[in-house]
Amino acid sequence: MKRCCHWVQVNRASYYRWLQPTLPDREELELRNKIQKIAVTWPAYGYRRITRELGDKYGCRVNCKRVLRIMREDNLLCLRRKAFWLPTTNSAHGWPVFANVAAEMKGKLTGINQLWVADITYIRLEREYVYLAVVLDAYSRRVVGWALGQTLEAELALSALRLAVAERRPGPGLVHHSDRGVQYACADYRDLLSQHQIRGSMSRRGNPYDNAMAESFIKTLKYEEVYRNHYRDRTEAQAAIAEFIDQVYNEKRLHSALDYLSPAKFERGAA
Repeated sequence: MKRCCHWVQVNRASYYRWLQPTLPDREELELRNKIQKIAVTWPAYGYRRITRELGDKYGCRVNCKRVLRIMREDNLLCLRRKAFWLPTTNSAHGWPVFANVAAEMKGKLTGINQLWVADITYIRLEREYVYLAVVLDAYSRRVVGWALGQTLEAELALSALRLAVAERRPGPGLVHHSDRGVQYACADYRDLLSQHQIRGSMSRRGNPYDNAMAESFIKTLKYEEVYRNHYRDRTEAQAAIAEFIDQVYNEKRLHSALDYLSPAKFERGAA
């Protein structure tokens, strides 16, 4: 045996330790079980969010690198599917556009109803596409208004904004930011903003990063809800998206930009 270990350049003590099967200790098994439960509940969570959830839900104080190792060993790291892209923005119109006021407000928000961000995306059904318009409060990342429709007409974005206004009842001075799409630039949308004394703001031409917060929510929605389900029709999609927004994203989902709090919990803490 000494000669064999010498040939393969392995220490004899290490070889004998390798021969003895080792069983994971009880603490390790319990930690793995808790990580698996969180990963099943939140399949799109990465190791940092799962580390935070371990602390919040189970009181476990564990290094995030250890969580990463366990998730890798148990094949629990979330996989991202390549997204299909369908354009929803038509900025080739004759309507005037707002200046990018939101850029001046970054890092300066102190409460809700100071800056809202809006965007539109598509949702794939079994035989067609429908479209989703959303409005988020930039302070808490909370979805405050949304609407699902079969066309990209301005009424879709108007419905989402009306819901947001009815839900939040903002005072004068609120800034509403969006891309340069015709739905947000048209007269009807501008009139609704003016009616509620909301100041318009739009992204710079060809710069999607100006509306990154809304884009980030849409990415979360796609990866954590839409891509994981199959919607037969608009009614089924409406119910599933309503549940995700109202019960999961707003109330439970941890947000790294909010010190790993949900939007609703962040607002309650700031109140």
